[in-house]
Amino acid sequence: MSLLKAALLEDSMTLLQDLKLELEDTGFVQVVAWATGAQEFLEKVRTAQPDILLLDVDLNGDAMNGLDVAAKLRLPVLFVSGKMREYYEGVASLNAELKEVPVQYITKPVTADKLNAVLPKFIQEVRAMAKPRGITLTLKDEGKKSFALNSIVYLCADKETGSASNNKEIHFIDRKPAVLVDFSFTAMEEKGLPKEQFLTAHKSFRVNAVHIEGRVGDDLVVKAMNAEGKVVEKRLPVSENYRPAVRERFR
Repeated sequence: MSLLKAALLEDSMTLLQDLKLELEDTGFVQVVAWATGAQEFLEKVRTAQPDILLLDVDLNGDAMNGLDVAAKLRLPVLFVSGKMREYYEGVASLNAELKEVPVQYITKPVTADKLNAVLPKFIQEVRAMAKPRGITLTLKDEGKKSFALNSIVYLCADKETGSASNNKEIHFIDRKPAVLVDFSFTAMEEKGLPKEQFLTAHKSFRVNAVHIEGRVGDDLVVKAMNAEGKVVEKRLPVSENYRPAVRERFR
């Protein structure tokens, strides 16, 4: 069985390096991304596509904490903190919200004994609750194609056909845009795109929350590959009806 891919967020570089070594020594996971700040971590996760997160909760001086990062990424998470009493209610609340993924914690200082006691059980739970992370969709020029769910940045109405058909544009982080054939937003979950991850920002847009980097006014900021094969920043409008929900989630 292949190793799970792990991403680490710890605001102390020394502790981050120690944790990375300790994790690799267990032989249970492959560490594919690590960072000391939330924004850098989010950017690396989009590229590395990890299976699990190990997050420090209290990120000194950062605009986000580990709970914020976990809520945004919605992946199985093992919190690593020396302040679990202070954050226990937040972790419990997040656990209730993220019903589809395991949420656990381990206290600092992290030792090999602690990791060997906690990590196998956590990995077993992750595998037991795992859902397919790939998706197969029908493209206008390529037929049926399979994609990693988090490679999709956003979907929108096809500009060429407008409301005349159910075709949609689909935009990716790692490939050029394409056109989905006969794809209805009302059937997204049936196709494998969960509504809690693909947010309604406008009647013509659905945006993968993993790729939302922030807001400018009432526009959502994402990065996606354009038709020339270059990853560029895009601003997606949020219509008035959906602004309160978007502001609450990305305040």
